[in-house]
Amino acid sequence: MLVACFSVLSLSLSHCRYALGMEDNRIKDEAITASSQWYETTGPQYGRFNSEEGDGAWCPKGQLEPSDTQYLQVDLGRLTFLTVVGTQGRYARNSGNEYARAYRLNYSRDGVLWKSWRNRLGNAVIEGNKNAYQSVINDIHPPIITRYIRVIPVTKLSTTVCMRVELYGCLWDEGLISYSAPEGQLMQQPGHPIANFSDSTYDGVNERRRLSGGLGQLTDGVIGLDNFLQARQYHVWRGYDYLGWRNDSLGTQGHVEMEFVFDRQRNFTSMKVHSNNMFSQGVKIFSSVSCWFKPRLIAAWEPEPVTFMTVLDDRNPSARYVTVPLNRRTAKSLRCRFYFADVWMMFSEVSFQSGNTHKHTHTFISQQKIYLLILFSSEPPDDGNTPILIGCLVTIILLLIIIIFLILWCQCVCKVLEKVKTQTADETEGCPANSDPHYERVFLLDPQYQNPAVLRNKLPELSQSAEASACGGGYAEPDVTQCTPHQCFHSNAPHYAETDIVRLQGVTGSNMYAVPALTVDSLTRKDISAAEFPRQQLIFREKLGEGQFGEVHLCEAEGLPEFLGEGSPLPDRDCLSVLVAVKQLRADATNQARNDFLKEIKIMSRLNDPNIIRLLCVCVTSDPLCMVTEYMENGDLNMFLSQREIESTLTHANNIPSVSLSDLLHMSVQIASGMKYLASLNFVHRDLATRNCLLDRRLTIKIADFGMSRNLYSSDYYRIQGRAVLPIRWMAWESILLGKFTTASDVWAFGVTLWEIFTLCKEQPYSLLSDEQVIENTGEFFRNQGRQIFLYAPPLCPPSLFELMMRCWRRDIPDRPTFEGLYQALRPHVNQ
Repeated sequence: MLVACFSVLSLSLSHCRYALGMEDNRIKDEAITASSQWYETTGPQYGRFNSEEGDGAWCPKGQLEPSDTQYLQVDLGRLTFLTVVGTQGRYARNSGNEYARAYRLNYSRDGVLWKSWRNRLGNAVIEGNKNAYQSVINDIHPPIITRYIRVIPVTKLSTTVCMRVELYGCLWDEGLISYSAPEGQLMQQPGHPIANFSDSTYDGVNERRRLSGGLGQLTDGVIGLDNFLQARQYHVWRGYDYLGWRNDSLGTQGHVEMEFVFDRQRNFTSMKVHSNNMFSQGVKIFSSVSCWFKPRLIAAWEPEPVTFMTVLDDRNPSARYVTVPLNRRTAKSLRCRFYFADVWMMFSEVSFQSGNTHKHTHTFISQQKIYLLILFSSEPPDDGNTPILIGCLVTIILLLIIIIFLILWCQCVCKVLEKVKTQTADETEGCPANSDPHYERVFLLDPQYQNPAVLRNKLPELSQSAEASACGGGYAEPDVTQCTPHQCFHSNAPHYAETDIVRLQGVTGSNMYAVPALTVDSLTRKDISAAEFPRQQLIFREKLGEGQFGEVHLCEAEGLPEFLGEGSPLPDRDCLSVLVAVKQLRADATNQARNDFLKEIKIMSRLNDPNIIRLLCVCVTSDPLCMVTEYMENGDLNMFLSQREIESTLTHANNIPSVSLSDLLHMSVQIASGMKYLASLNFVHRDLATRNCLLDRRLTIKIADFGMSRNLYSSDYYRIQGRAVLPIRWMAWESILLGKFTTASDVWAFGVTLWEIFTLCKEQPYSLLSDEQVIENTGEFFRNQGRQIFLYAPPLCPPSLFELMMRCWRRDIPDRPTFEGLYQALRPHVNQ
């Protein structure tokens, strides 16, 4: 029953990044049209990603002028939540060189009314390609809910343009096509900056201070923070993530009226509203809501509303979802009045569950294999079985009562925890908790709050339990009420980077390996053993990512095989140039960043294994400093697998890109082998995932380290205070809560990486959980009371292999296998 209840939860829409079918022909030729075409062989049907059919791309007729509006149009068939667009030019097996340096997007939900997309800063033009063959992947912020999409190339000069396109996202089964509401308002507090709670991404119209006919921030998948003055976006105003209203300024009887229009008539079960509850600033969730229903747009509103009274909470200031039961009322349009409980009311997301939507959502989840392994699992209920559905609702109500009780209990425990203080270094002298020779401690604290959200509000008994076990192989938590992030570290702990969590990232944005006792105080260019490569022979092709002081680029290195000579790790020494990844330090980098960069070179120079990316050469005799590493032509494993299906008769018959179970097992063994090598050196990777595994044409895996810097995978990382990012969905509980990174925490990440491989990277780990819920789940691992949620067993995964994954996720570090043991356990699977 709990599985059934979980299946109706909203998908985390920010994680909808699945290819929609341009490359693999799920989008048919007749669904792809264009404003014009140069030749029959450059028609719109040839504008498919990674395809060389026809003359290799869609090309509009004639020279494209700056004033022209030529477009490639795709009918997605259904409403879709579009999050990413990928583009290429016309390469045509080295015979073409046309591409779009920039483009715009227009979209329509009905094929009649077209809207122009703009990003959160109001810019409509998206950076395109710099050559004809490399792909450029752009995240669409805000995402688009649409059925029809037009990609419109933009040029500043008269030129020939050709394009190939892939679209990424997921189905918008919720069916909401517009909402109407009063426009958001300003909050002006004496002595404080103005906060603006307008719906800045709304794509409808604003007439007489009322929004109508569009969608915006309430459906963009971005959940507002507990503190409404903070935002998840950069360079935006205070209050950006919320649409908010003041009680005394609407001229109504203490309520906000909103209307919601859907694509078809639906049987509604509930509405979920994410509402702020920062009551110290006069903001609370709504006290009650009444909803009226209209079965057809031309019909009258039904007279009998559904009314719901919320349980107001004056103790916990956290923002939260409020679920409003809608009693299976049938309608195509809803009108809801939300009644104020205080001066302000603020929403960041609104979603609906309905009988039809439940069915489609469950199908979509099944297709993407998104389930959670819950300890109290049972068979999903039949949608037509009324008693089971009633039981599901009763279960939800009981869970809400339990949650309220836990919130009240946690508040009482927090008062006790305010008095708890961690033992000092002198008091813990001789304690074995810090005896591990290669880890670092980092505590995820936010100084913006009096009680840090992660360790205080979410995990109330962590401090007591940790202190009690500190000298028995556990870990002691510092007094989080008395220290800053730079102070909350054990004074005797060995550190391989500075104590700031930002140092988990290298200066170019990639992750930094943690290594034991690597001293770089006197490290200079003379200490670098790698050969100096002529930088003029590096041809920059694409920026893969960037960090605070540097960038990662995909480059062609001319003459590199000959330069490296005998013993070169490059697979093909006969070619004149090869693709390489170049980490480049910017000229304005600080001395500390330069020293860290040289340290990273020294770390990389010590690695020599067939399954680890190798440092090939450097450019350090002049600025900017560069290190050149291997790059594999098939890109990263995440993208490779997500574009394929498991090998079958159907994939062969339809020429669908596929991989076999044997291929997946071979990949797993190679990753285990590479990590076994790192563990033998006491190196800790700290960001093992499929995005950090590169793949060549022979399916050889090489573990890399720059997935963190790539915008394509930004949603895989949880941002701390707007600076550092952590791959929390791959991290062991002790890494998230206590900052302990060891080979054992890499083993945990290896288990998650195996899970990615055997789901063909079709979804993100814990995809039904928000980042905050993932952190809360790590607290359940810490408390070890049997309530923690595990990843489900992928259907492709042999039972013995899933048992191996579960061993990687064991709560107690000594119970996890070693990489040597994992390698030995996996090798027999390959030969089966």
